[in-house]
Amino acid sequence: MKTKQVICFILLAFGLGVASEAQVQNRSPLRPNPYLELPLGNIQAKGWLADQLNRMKAGLTGHLDARYPQVIGSRNGWLGGDGDAWERGPYWVDGLLPLAYILKDQALINKVKPWIEWTLNNQREDGYLGPKPLAEKPEPEPGIQKEPVEDWWPRMVMLKVLQQYYSATGDKRVIEALTKYFKYQLQELPQHPLDQWSFWGNRRGADNLMVVYWLYNVTGENFLLDLGNLIYQQTFPYTKVFSGAYGTKQDGIEHLYPYNTGNTYPFKQALIDKLHVGQLQSFHCVNLAQGIKTPVIYYQQHPDSTYIEAVKKAFNDIAIFHGQAQGMYGGDEPLHGNAPTQGIEFCSVVEMLFSLESMLTITGDTEFADRIEKIAYNAMPTQATDDFNYRQYFQSANQVMISRAKRNFFEDDGHQGTDQCYGLLTGYPCCTANMHQGWPKLVQNLWYQTADGGVAALLYGPSHVKAQVNGQPIEISEDTYYPFDERIHFTIHSKKDLSFPFHLRIPHWAKNAQIKINGELSNEEVKPGSIVKISRLWKNGDQITLVLPMQIETSRWAELSVAVERGPLVYALKIDEDWRKVNDGDYFGDYLEVHPKSDWNFGLLSKTIADPQSGFEVIKNKANGQYPWNLSGAPIILQTKAKKIPEWKLYKNMAGPLPHQFTEAAEEEIPITLIPYGCTTLRITQFPVIN
Repeated sequence: MKTKQVICFILLAFGLGVASEAQVQNRSPLRPNPYLELPLGNIQAKGWLADQLNRMKAGLTGHLDARYPQVIGSRNGWLGGDGDAWERGPYWVDGLLPLAYILKDQALINKVKPWIEWTLNNQREDGYLGPKPLAEKPEPEPGIQKEPVEDWWPRMVMLKVLQQYYSATGDKRVIEALTKYFKYQLQELPQHPLDQWSFWGNRRGADNLMVVYWLYNVTGENFLLDLGNLIYQQTFPYTKVFSGAYGTKQDGIEHLYPYNTGNTYPFKQALIDKLHVGQLQSFHCVNLAQGIKTPVIYYQQHPDSTYIEAVKKAFNDIAIFHGQAQGMYGGDEPLHGNAPTQGIEFCSVVEMLFSLESMLTITGDTEFADRIEKIAYNAMPTQATDDFNYRQYFQSANQVMISRAKRNFFEDDGHQGTDQCYGLLTGYPCCTANMHQGWPKLVQNLWYQTADGGVAALLYGPSHVKAQVNGQPIEISEDTYYPFDERIHFTIHSKKDLSFPFHLRIPHWAKNAQIKINGELSNEEVKPGSIVKISRLWKNGDQITLVLPMQIETSRWAELSVAVERGPLVYALKIDEDWRKVNDGDYFGDYLEVHPKSDWNFGLLSKTIADPQSGFEVIKNKANGQYPWNLSGAPIILQTKAKKIPEWKLYKNMAGPLPHQFTEAAEEEIPITLIPYGCTTLRITQFPVIN
């Protein structure tokens, strides 16, 4: 015990976080993972990424308790109150906690602590965690979710919170509490399955399962492996559904969402056999984002390639049937096809990022890393305002007017036309609580320890990391304006010369990438879609430069549309914006509309698409410390010529269906500007093509 305390003290003295368990490898019989997460707080954001985190601190993430007190305030059940007792309190803390410890901000840590302390100090003797079951049915209050109090699902979010808290602090009470809770689960789940109180538990069981495996790696208690098998058995059978073929006929609707919410454990096989991810309403959009990692999480306990193949097939099918150019899919809230105007829920964005980050550490698959950057650097920035005080419930690839009006969304009537407006309560407020995990967890996954004793940079952004190699502390600075710039500079900081492998990911789009070490071209083989492992004796001050050439490429989407991409970024038409603050005196409070001040109905020229390197001019703006994710701060501009299509007009307050098969029209060629998708609010991303 004394030895372990000394080790922990040494790690803290070097500023390396907490106990060695934070980065422990999978114990046998779990399959070893190639990459290991570092203790929370070891990775610091720099540059524009640090600015992003500080905007969250000054915005809703740091002040949601004041802006949304009816749910996040002192009455919340996770603080011992008589108010909201379901997912939204844990959702907020799941983003606030990593932000607080990454920024090392005591004021934010002080906001986190009451949630942790109440949860740990109020565990029942039998292991139950969280708000206590109610003796009498509570009086309903608008906007507050008091029931189902005992639901397994919101506890899964708090499990993630407690795991992160332990990673940041090493508080042993977490290990004790989770051990008791998982023993309680093992005893209770046979009689009260994951979906006993709501079907969300069986769709999102992977969040529970991954913390079970994490605790097993810390304690080695075998009952946790039994619990892992039980949780997977009671979780929706994603592997089977993802692996299935698309049926030629959709017979009935009882297998589709929301009609299939009654298909609970043990699942009705006939309904499972009918289901395919390509079908409209096959899944709830957030359930899919969370559930897609289920086979890969379980793969650690049962390393059969079928689980990985099922997930790869699912991503391919999602792109075909529901995909949009920014990396997400039409799901508003049920899956709703691949039209570029279909809505994408903010919760889906941040949950898909977390799923991909979780799968990346297990597989080391660069496809997952490429997907993370596509979503994080395109879809995520646009769905919150620059000051992080308002958010959209739904975004779309083609989005030309944001107003309180009916649109072609499944969840339209219930939210009185507010689904695309930026607000606190517009659409549905789950996203108000859940949007906060996206950026901090991206920072936490920029760097990893490796199974071969080294350090890995698999995602790129301006940052600084503290790690250990060969038992010695090391720091690495990453200086870059990525994803806007193709150069990434790393500097080694070490008191001793150290020999270790340094892993660098080469994105699939990066042709002719180069690695230079101290100015000299490396002789390592550099292939798109690979991970390069540079093993050598590293000295203090060594410099590594990674050059990832960004060429303009095009991709084809629904309705014969085309999107323009350069490196990890998707580009969209720059539309001048007219922001309007509105308050209709109802439940939704203040919200923001955005109306177009310039034309949007353009088609790209076929000759431009045939030769994009000549058809687009790339113009780089000077950063000057300006926030990059808006019209004025866009660091990269693409100039080209296009033609207006007068017939292309609004339909249900959206850009209408794409016109296509245009021959040369009489309209003259007009210069247009494209900027990164994440810099836009209004946009056309998937363009019609004029032949």
